[in-house]
Amino acid sequence: MDSLPPLSSPFYYAVWTWIGFMGPIMIGMIVFSYFTQAGNIARATTKEAVRQPVFLLLMFLSSILLLLNTYVPFFTLGEDVKMLKDCGLMTILVASLLLAVWTSSTSIAGEIEGKTAMTLLSKPITRRQFVVGKYVGILQAVLILMVVLKALFLLLIYYKVGYDAKESSKDIPEMLFRLIEVVHILPGLVLLFLEVAVLTAISVAISTRLPMIVNIVSCFAIFVIGHLTAILVQSGVLKLEFVEFMARLIATVLPSLEAFNMQAAVATGRLVPAWYLLMATVYCAAYCGAAILTAFILFEDRDLA
Repeated sequence: MDSLPPLSSPFYYAVWTWIGFMGPIMIGMIVFSYFTQAGNIARATTKEAVRQPVFLLLMFLSSILLLLNTYVPFFTLGEDVKMLKDCGLMTILVASLLLAVWTSSTSIAGEIEGKTAMTLLSKPITRRQFVVGKYVGILQAVLILMVVLKALFLLLIYYKVGYDAKESSKDIPEMLFRLIEVVHILPGLVLLFLEVAVLTAISVAISTRLPMIVNIVSCFAIFVIGHLTAILVQSGVLKLEFVEFMARLIATVLPSLEAFNMQAAVATGRLVPAWYLLMATVYCAAYCGAAILTAFILFEDRDLA
């Protein structure tokens, strides 16, 4: 029988890091949804997002991709588990972003164009409560999708460790070793949610003024640029002064999404430090606040008639 790891081991660090960061977020969403005026909008938005066909479609396609990544060989000379982690994180990220952008477009832009928002705002609900309620409701729907996919992802990592050992004619690792591989990814799942939260806030701000197609294209461009601009600026690739200035300006205005990337930690087999998660959470909260404030400004004088 496997012996439990010591209390100071990375095993418990990863578990308590997940609980310490995601626990307050989930509790905060529950309190907001059931004890605030805007919580009614948040609950209705979550139900609407979960019921739409795209939710089940994304869940089904993402689950199939995760299963395929488990059995398809990557030819990485014994590093297939790390490749599964990389591919799995990207699969969950893309599915969550698609759901967030799609829901914000249909729930905000669609209701504005369909005059449904005017009916809601005729009740004792302000425009700011409408925006915040929609944002929290979309995040809750995304969190439901992520919880399902993450649970499947963690189970597949546990299975993959034993499957690779069996395919290589090695002894199947003990349960504790397989669990350590599983919990190692938990801090990265926190970063994953923070990145989705930032892009969801941007998508909500865009949806207050622009239709779905523009919203999807804009969020995709921000996603790509947000992962590339900071790297280009830091590496000194840009030699022209004007080009470097524009790159730094874009890197300042747009979110630095590379800060939420844990590919390096997965590749080196290291855990994401708690202080890094704390700084990423503060950055996420600050940028989400700025994006929601921008949504307030854009939506304040929007004609709903």
